[in-house]
Order: sequence, then structure tokens, then C-alpha cells
Amino acid sequence: MTARQLKPKSCRICKAGFTPYSSTQIVCGVKCALEWNRRQDEKGRLKREKAQRAKDKAWKQANKPLRKCVQEAQAEFNRYIRLRDRFENCISCDRPPHEIDSEQGWKPGGAWDCGHYLTVGSHPELRFNEDNAGRQCKACNGGAGRFSRKSRTVNQEYRENLVKRIGLERVEWLEGPHEPAKYTPEQLAEIREKYRLKAKELENYDHEQGMG
Repeated sequence: MTARQLKPKSCRICKAGFTPYSSTQIVCGVKCALEWNRRQDEKGRLKREKAQRAKDKAWKQANKPLRKCVQEAQAEFNRYIRLRDRFENCISCDRPPHEIDSEQGWKPGGAWDCGHYLTVGSHPELRFNEDNAGRQCKACNGGAGRFSRKSRTVNQEYRENLVKRIGLERVEWLEGPHEPAKYTPEQLAEIREKYRLKAKELENYDHEQGMG
């Protein structure tokens, strides 16, 4: 088959029409061929760089100290809990969000923390359990009892309100014995990503509703 028998094409570079001399020809001439090769070389370089970045990221994740993995996963979990309970009263003192924000909004990081009913120090196996966590004002999370009724402690107030929210059976399950937690870096990375996405979903919802 000769070039005269092939159908005209559009050059991949300059877009000009031309009649190819072979079925594999995609550019009209030498100048465009050089430019095509340059672009292909650039694509290959970017692809190699992307692959290397992914490799470096995987290496860093695999060699990251376990403590750092826990901190990163905990940060995303805590952010999700604060967003999940953004319309709820403080899990301990039961005061409404507007009152807490007005009084404690000046504090570093804002007025709210993610407070655990059973602490991560005493019950690390429950650090990522959603029933065991709630949005808590910084005063209560810091142990201040001045908002508690009479002589009741912050923890007692937390338990009472938690029972109202999730029921006595689930609270008693939290208080029961559990297997020790042994997280791997891979598991912690999955937990971090899970709660990052869940938090992002809530943020997107608020944005769509014009609330943030």
C-alpha cells in the first residue's frame, strides 16, 4: 500500500491535515516529530517522578514510628467526633454550643475537644471507638468540675449523658473487659484515612447547606 492510498490525517502537534506515508505516521513532518518526541519524553519523566513519589511515600509510611501513626490516626478520629457532635451539647456539662463557644472560643484550638469517656491511657483499645468519644468543651476535658451539678464529677456527668445518648447497655459494654489493642502501621493508616473521609463528608454537607 502506498502513501497515496492512505487516508488523510490531522497532525497530533500542529493539527494540520496531511497524507501519511505509513499507517503509523501521526505527525506531518520532522519539526512536529521532534516536538512529539519531546512531549513523550516529558510525559515519561513526569510518570517516573510520580512513581518515585508514591514509592517514597510508601517507604515513609512503612518506616514511620508507631507513636506517630497513632497520633495521626487519633487526630483524624478526634476531628470527626467534633464534627459529628457539632450540634450537640457538651457531653459532660450539657451546656449548648452557643454558650460554650461564647465563653471558651478564645482558647487555642477553639472551645471544643474530643473527650473520651474511658481514657486512651487506661483503655487504649477504645481510643477509636465512636461510642467512647464525644464532643466535650475544653473546660470539662481539662477536668474542671465547676460546671458539674453539686459535687458530681465531670466523668459522672459524662456517663449520665452518654447513657441518654447511646443507652445503658452500650455504656456497660464499654466499661466491660476488652482485648488489648495492638495496631500495626497499616491498620492505623486505614483508620486515619477512614476518619479523614468521614470528616470531609460532614464538612462538605455543611458547605452544601450553607453552614460553613
